[in-house]
Amino acid sequence: MTQTLCDMAVEVLTTPDGRAKTALSRRHAATWFAAREAGTPLPVGTAKPPLRPARPDAPELLDPRDVPKRKPGSPQGRIALLHAVAHIELNAVDLHWDIIPRFAHVNMPLGFYDDWVKAADEESKYFNLMCDCLEELGSHYGALPAHAGMWRAAEDTVDDFMGRLAVVPMVLEARGLDVTPGMIEIFRKADATSAVAALETIYAEEVGHVAYGSKWFHFLCGRHDHDPKDAFHTLVQRYFKGALKPPFNEEKRAEAGLPPDFYWPLAAS
Repeated sequence: MTQTLCDMAVEVLTTPDGRAKTALSRRHAATWFAAREAGTPLPVGTAKPPLRPARPDAPELLDPRDVPKRKPGSPQGRIALLHAVAHIELNAVDLHWDIIPRFAHVNMPLGFYDDWVKAADEESKYFNLMCDCLEELGSHYGALPAHAGMWRAAEDTVDDFMGRLAVVPMVLEARGLDVTPGMIEIFRKADATSAVAALETIYAEEVGHVAYGSKWFHFLCGRHDHDPKDAFHTLVQRYFKGALKPPFNEEKRAEAGLPPDFYWPLAAS
């Protein structure tokens, strides 16, 4: 029997090991796009995603306040930074698969599923790039503790489709556009060519993920006759803890369809 897209998503979400999860993610993405190109799209279907995705035994997940701070200028600090990015990317893989079965009851165009499968596939690639960089430096994903709060945005928006789009791609992933250039510079100064190349790939492609969020958020606003800017402000204030932190990468945010009047009113003064 043919697996539905929602079945595939739940299979990824319930696979604990990071390398295995992302290999399965990439296989399912290839299957989805092969069927799309053949003109025989797989059924989206329905399936019940877990409230929390399966995770490996390591890393130990700590409260954000308890994650040790390391100076990025040191070799250990650079390993910690790569580890943190790997953890973010693994959560992003699950976030992008989760949105598919979580909101499958909402009638959406096939293009919506194309975008999130592509984003999940790319996040899977990024996780593996980060793992490769860690292993090149004699470390691995799971060697350090990580941030336990990464999945909170998914749990907070478990019943709110527009809230999920507002907080995950349009706030959290947009933050990646702000901070990645600084990370690239840290590794460039250390002549860490693999890490620079990996982070440049992430930086170039992450704009697309923010853009998918903005596109489908505006689509749903149009469907429900909401003003997108007002709806965004209301939802971010409801689900995101604290103010947004400048400086903002206004150029890349604009490229992703996020104008300044969306995020500046929510910024810390």
